[in-house]
Amino acid sequence: MEHHYQSPWFVEALQKEGDLKINQLDLNLNTDICIIGGGFTGLWTALKIKEKKPKINVVVIEKDLCGSGASGRNGGCMIPQSTKFQGIKKIVGLEDAKKIVIATEAAVKNIKEYCKENNIDAQIRDDGVLYGATNKFHKGAFEDLIKDLNENKINSWKRLSKEKVQHLTGSKKFIDGYYSPIGGSLQPALLVRGLKKTAEDKGIKIYEKSTALSYSDRKKIIVKTKKGSVKCNKLVIAMNAWTPTLLPFLSRSVILVSSDMIITEPIKNELKDLGLNNGLVILDSNLFTHYCRTTPDGKMILGKGGNTFSFKNKVINSFDGPSTVEKYLKNSFKSFYPSLNNVKITQSWNGPSERTKTGFPFFGYHPKNQNISYAFGYSGNGVLTCYMGGEILSSMVLEEQNEWTKSNFCKGPLKMFPPEPFRWLGAILIRNAVRRKEKNQEIGKNPLWIDKQLAKLAVSVGRVDFEKK
Repeated sequence: MEHHYQSPWFVEALQKEGDLKINQLDLNLNTDICIIGGGFTGLWTALKIKEKKPKINVVVIEKDLCGSGASGRNGGCMIPQSTKFQGIKKIVGLEDAKKIVIATEAAVKNIKEYCKENNIDAQIRDDGVLYGATNKFHKGAFEDLIKDLNENKINSWKRLSKEKVQHLTGSKKFIDGYYSPIGGSLQPALLVRGLKKTAEDKGIKIYEKSTALSYSDRKKIIVKTKKGSVKCNKLVIAMNAWTPTLLPFLSRSVILVSSDMIITEPIKNELKDLGLNNGLVILDSNLFTHYCRTTPDGKMILGKGGNTFSFKNKVINSFDGPSTVEKYLKNSFKSFYPSLNNVKITQSWNGPSERTKTGFPFFGYHPKNQNISYAFGYSGNGVLTCYMGGEILSSMVLEEQNEWTKSNFCKGPLKMFPPEPFRWLGAILIRNAVRRKEKNQEIGKNPLWIDKQLAKLAVSVGRVDFEKK
């Protein structure tokens, strides 16, 4: 079978499966719980529900193949929410902010152990995360954050010398940086496809190529697809970027923007010379961050978010094709690793990332029916946070009263964007200002005053400002 998917992760995962068996919904079903979305959030939720109540019937429907959305095409970076602690604290309070930091850090170990127990080879390498400064404006950026995390006894970050940062990253471009041992990288498509198989082994019914066309929000919930339907007592919507198509009341809660990636040919010897033969995730300190990591078979990926913004939050065609900023990414790659100047870039791809105004996800109930719940807005930190999301949604569905269901994370969107066209125009204006600002900073030049002011608006909509105050 020929696979027409842009993400090399997803193609690799499907090839490992061999003959692909697609179970399409072509009948009318009755079940206890229906989950729309077969990515990380939907599958973790289904598995958590089944773990808590093994006899409950769960059905998952997915419009394409499980993992074909964000879950199978992201950078595979396991980055906890600790760097967003101060921003989260301002919105949901200290206790909830501590909760999300602790939970996402614990997710590294939890996911690794779950994969081991269920024979999922997701190529997990928990070698940590490093944020580096590439210019004088970003030096010492984590000092206030570390002080705050230390005061609350949840700090895992430490500042490294310039020499140590350059040794760990293999790049002379970094002049300062911070390292946490909690984090690392994995092959996201192998993880999500492994979760799909595990879910089926545990009795969860999964239907792929079965797009949810509509649902009823009345007492009797019925989800309709082209060839069938699912009647359920509880409905979970876990569609990430596609959520506003079914839940239009959430259309102003996020803005959709691409995250773009490139990947090299295998270069094991070159990476060994640079000391990059582990799962360390390397990021710079820009508002729209470059992120970089290697793979076990000796390839390197480099990505950057904040590129293509979609009008009215439509999942546009370009999100399923090659990166529109491939040339820029190649130049960035060369600037970080000039010794790899002649290395072949074999592919580029991108996908929609939904950015909330707060910078972290939210969970909630349908305003007309408490038996319908949803998760939305992982804002670029989904690999670990989706594991937490599965715990939260399963608690909501099973009507548990616990630290999550009582938290501010389960109150729906806490901030909204303005309506179109102001949202899209504002996003483009801010993005361009951030680009000009960061371009000037890279050459040691003070940015224009207006660009600095506009960049502050990016911080106010959930971006993390790593500049020294």
